[in-house]
Amino acid sequence: MAKVVTLGEIMLRLSTKGYDRFVQATDFDVVYGGGEANVAVSLANYGHQSYFVTKLPKHEIGQCAVNSLRQLGVHTDYIARGGDRVGIYFLETGASMRPSKVIYDRAHSSIAESKPQDFDFDSIFSGAKWFHWTGITPALGKNAQDVLEAALVSAKKHNVTVSVDLNYRKKLWTPAEAQKCMTHLMQYVDVCIGNEEDAEKCLGFKPGNTDVTQGALELGGYEAIFRQMQQKFGFKYVVTSLRESYSASDNGWSALAFDGKEFYRSRKYDIRIVDRVGGGDSFSGGFIHGLLKYDDFKQALEFAVAASALKHTIRGDFNLVTEEEVETLKNGDASGRVQR
Repeated sequence: MAKVVTLGEIMLRLSTKGYDRFVQATDFDVVYGGGEANVAVSLANYGHQSYFVTKLPKHEIGQCAVNSLRQLGVHTDYIARGGDRVGIYFLETGASMRPSKVIYDRAHSSIAESKPQDFDFDSIFSGAKWFHWTGITPALGKNAQDVLEAALVSAKKHNVTVSVDLNYRKKLWTPAEAQKCMTHLMQYVDVCIGNEEDAEKCLGFKPGNTDVTQGALELGGYEAIFRQMQQKFGFKYVVTSLRESYSASDNGWSALAFDGKEFYRSRKYDIRIVDRVGGGDSFSGGFIHGLLKYDDFKQALEFAVAASALKHTIRGDFNLVTEEEVETLKNGDASGRVQR
């Protein structure tokens, strides 16, 4: 299997019990997660040499974050230690027509205040096949942007394939800030992943009349902007998950990909959601694995959609499924029957 690298922030997640609201909470469930860390876990589950790069404090909470990755097979050799805090986010899980809510407490986290010299990127990318990052990392500020671009320069020097999940976060930066930074960084990207909001807010492309809040998709709009994105940035693949949000509990889930010549839409799953956080990251991890395994973007897309459909049934940020479980669903068994 391949050596794959992801870089970003891993956070402490504090979730209300069950479907409790914040105002009802007297205690919180503790898990760790974050966009790129979630992808690293997926890729480790599929058998890759998966490395996560970040900076974390030396204290016990920083070590807890490291341990959460180690126990799932992610290599932590390149994690820098230092700084004062681990970023935190609070999650209230929605149900039916009530949406989930996230509150961030991540300012001045260790990775947000890191420097390029904290990392030996030549060593990190030696022998690597793939590098994945998300738009969340540069949204953390100038320091994180400098670290990320240093990583991207080194990745391309080592002939590493680079993917991005655009992952726009309106609580971290404005569309104008995002577009200025992200447009510049697209020069390093081979595979671009993002939903309709990401494409609009990060890169300025809007997919037709799609309105996910009404459960409506207009695929012609996606196809038009995919062509524009590929022509402008030279991406090898442009990919999006397609979420039809019937409610906070029930979604339609599929995906669309473009390889510069052909558009392909995956099978659609109707999913009952246990925890949607990390769903997009599990899709990215599945698509990366699919391309590394199949060298066929259609098969890769089907693997990614099946993997991320399964993630929505698992509490926490990480997608704790095996390659075999994903293949079972991908090959048509969505019965949910007890396995004995």
